[in-house]
Amino acid sequence: MANTVLIIDDEKKLNDLLSRIIGLEGFTVMQAYNGKDGLKILEREDVQVVISDVKLPDVNGVDLVKTIKSKKPYVEVINLTAYGTINDGVRSIQNGAFNYIVKGDDNDKIIPLLNQAAAKAQIQQNTFNADKKANSRHSFAQIIGQSKPIVEAVNLARKVAATDTTVLLLGETGTGKEVFASAIHHESQRRQMPFVAINCSSFTGDLLESELFGYKAGAFSGANKDKKGLFEEAHHGSIFLDEIGEMSLDLQAKLLRVLESKTFIKLGDTQTTRVNIRIMAATNRDLQKEAEEGKFRLDLFYRLSVFTISLPSLNERKDDIELLAKYYLKLFTDNAGKQVKFDSDFLTLLKTHQWKGNIRELKNVMERAVILADDILTPNTLPPHFNNQVTDSNALDLQSIERQHISKVLAYTKGNKTETARLLGIGLTTLYRKIDEYNLTN
Repeated sequence: MANTVLIIDDEKKLNDLLSRIIGLEGFTVMQAYNGKDGLKILEREDVQVVISDVKLPDVNGVDLVKTIKSKKPYVEVINLTAYGTINDGVRSIQNGAFNYIVKGDDNDKIIPLLNQAAAKAQIQQNTFNADKKANSRHSFAQIIGQSKPIVEAVNLARKVAATDTTVLLLGETGTGKEVFASAIHHESQRRQMPFVAINCSSFTGDLLESELFGYKAGAFSGANKDKKGLFEEAHHGSIFLDEIGEMSLDLQAKLLRVLESKTFIKLGDTQTTRVNIRIMAATNRDLQKEAEEGKFRLDLFYRLSVFTISLPSLNERKDDIELLAKYYLKLFTDNAGKQVKFDSDFLTLLKTHQWKGNIRELKNVMERAVILADDILTPNTLPPHFNNQVTDSNALDLQSIERQHISKVLAYTKGNKTETARLLGIGLTTLYRKIDEYNLTN
């Protein structure tokens, strides 16, 4: 597709002449005769380069550069003027213009300059679109749901995102606490800086301390060189501490110091390290009760719970189940290259099921169902523990069911044994034994 150039000049003859010349070079050309109309075209059209006169009837073309860059940063602007001044030229470049040239004297420069500007703009537009797409994957747009509990939670998160306040996310396992933390970060002023997440329950006390704070070479056996901790990795960004209730009391005291002074001491170090970070934490436990019982530091609880957001369980937002199911259906059918839909009985069972694992469980159920289905998700594609689960009368014994299930998962993963074993929840050795036992050739 040809690059699009917008010419803004109130001298109609010059505007038309430039349009013909630039159009013959393969560019798509649009015209405006004042700044207001030019901005309207810019907003609705996919423009890469603007050529603007400096003296326009409604605005100074040099000032217009700043407005254009604020609306579409990737667009390049070339200022044209009948009477060039050093002051205007300097201001034009400072405002973000690609170049500033005098009409008539530099006609031979227009096309080469335009090609350079268009090439730069195209690269910048690709980067801009990629960044925008990446940001949308981490923004509140990824949180699916229209029920009152989830809308209220999102509204609270949006409000706190604009601040630097510490946030405590409460909710059952699988309710999307890390998704919320990520969205808060990516809609904050720290969005261009790192977002670091760690599950505190995945590490022993000593190992968690070294992961968070880092250490100096020689701090302990095997510490051969300095290591940055996650607090340093998140410098100027945000850190999310999931399952904060699993952190030991000793480590909680060190975390409290980070919250109060933004400083800590690495293992084996004598000097303090200062960081600029936002801390978010999450738990599925009643931290206040545990703090009152002495199982969690009360002072840390108060520092963490400056702004608390409680995320609803899936059972509290059953109106969102169909939306979520459709989202995961599209995700997994796209990945599998399938055309699949679900029937009303399948949806009814989803809505009546008690979701102990919340959204995470629903996601896994949908992935399994897409693997098993040929063209329609029916109750037979749901796990056996679902209420009123219908059993396929053609599956005569357990071995027949197991063979069929492994075969379908192998087809879904296109023969990837490691991924198949992961989806089945069995070891790779066990999978190979089953493939041999059932004479599966996939």
